[in-house]
Amino acid sequence: MTRPADAGPATETAQRLDKWLWFARVAKSRTLAATAVTDGKIKVNRIRAEKPSQAIKIGDVITSRINRTVRVLRVAGIGHRRGPASEAQALYEDLTPPPQPTAGEAIGGGPEPVAWGARTAGAGRPTKRDRRLIASFKDRGSEGR
Repeated sequence: MTRPADAGPATETAQRLDKWLWFARVAKSRTLAATAVTDGKIKVNRIRAEKPSQAIKIGDVITSRINRTVRVLRVAGIGHRRGPASEAQALYEDLTPPPQPTAGEAIGGGPEPVAWGARTAGAGRPTKRDRRLIASFKDRGSEGR
């Protein structure tokens, strides 16, 4: 079965959502893209996408909450293959707002934002070294009595 000559890739105006997410390198695989859609992590034009097969077109705004980050992307092109990153970046316009400054940064150059799972010094449980220092401090305090 052959395709008509005029129905080439240049005439496509819509594409499956999961395919576009994969082509634009928002998701690492098409399966992960489909799972993100069914889990409710993808919105198209502020409406939750229900099915991975939902058609998107140029100009639609996609909001994704994948990998603990929120990205707002405007569809600028329809992909034809999963190519290099430069080709993927041509498929969208990034509308993601810059991150809000923390309280320390707003006052004047406070601490850098910490990565997920990292702790600032002195936060949380004491380390083994901290426990030893606390124990030695307590031992010194009892000797003077």
